Amino acid sequence: MLLKSLSYLSVLAASSAAMALPDLPEPVSNNAVASASIRDKTYVLSATGIGPGKNSTDIHNKVWLHTLGEFGWVSLPPVPSQQRLAGRIGASAVALNNNFFIFGGSFVNADGTAVTASDSYRLDPVTRRYTRLNDMPVPVDNAAAIAHQNRYIYLVSGWSDHGTVNLVQLFDNFTQRWSQATPFPGKPVFGLAGAIAANHLVVCDGVTVEYPKGAPPQLTRSASCWEGQLGSNPNSIAWQPITHPTGEARYRMAATTVQINGEEMVAFIGGSHTPYTLDGKGYNGQAAEPLTDIWVYAPLQQRWHRAAATTAVMDLRGVVELDGSFYSLGGMLNQQQVTNKPIKHQIKLLPE
Repeated sequence: MLLKSLSYLSVLAASSAAMALPDLPEPVSNNAVASASIRDKTYVLSATGIGPGKNSTDIHNKVWLHTLGEFGWVSLPPVPSQQRLAGRIGASAVALNNNFFIFGGSFVNADGTAVTASDSYRLDPVTRRYTRLNDMPVPVDNAAAIAHQNRYIYLVSGWSDHGTVNLVQLFDNFTQRWSQATPFPGKPVFGLAGAIAANHLVVCDGVTVEYPKGAPPQLTRSASCWEGQLGSNPNSIAWQPITHPTGEARYRMAATTVQINGEEMVAFIGGSHTPYTLDGKGYNGQAAEPLTDIWVYAPLQQRWHRAAATTAVMDLRGVVELDGSFYSLGGMLNQQQVTNKPIKHQIKLLPE
């Protein structure tokens, strides 16, 4: 009996160890992340980002891949680049049809000026090879990238070389073509977050550009949430505004689809109230600090739910789901510390 118990405990320990995500090879923030399951194997991706020095020379195009149940991370060939600079921040990664897709991002020069990347790639986690995609019609970085029906990818709003855009650019993986969906009706923003639940595309917050009369342009937080109902035509989005959960905008939080009590909802995780530059300091010179908040929106109920707090983290480009658990990979912790830790976020609704 004792031997059976010990054997059972050993199996449990091995199973728990197999599910544990190891630390990333080095601290990184603003990295694009995604996960995909292919033929009984689950792959977790971290691509591009910025290192702990938090300046333009710390921006890189490194790619790490972890196979769940195996030890550590494997370094893959870096994300290719058609520009002189190679490192990117503000890139987006999604998993679709057994591949990872890496879109856009921006290259930052030593003087702080940034150029939006026009090239995007598909990465096969099995062969570990890149295929260049057709360029985005309008290059964007810091957009919300959201997969739909294992075929489509929406790029909502974002920053382009000439400012924020209100476009919703749609990539069809079957045809390998881009098209334009119904434009985003809110203020065009960058650093927003969004996900799809119950065929509703829900996006929130970010930073917009204001043009006050007789004054230079100003970057302003946008406390705004929208949901767009999706139908049989993927290019048609029936947008409508929804009440903001707090009235205070967040910047570079993550969003994901969650199943709660059998219903699809959208959860928003982390971020900061203060828009900031590479070093985590606000445009106004104020240091940005990460938040512990989780917002949960139920499209079918047309309402927000209160959720338990999580570990404070910001500068996220997404989270990954592994067997119903959600993890951010890297990011910035308190005092703008860049981390290499995976952080598990329990999404738990609070009593009303």
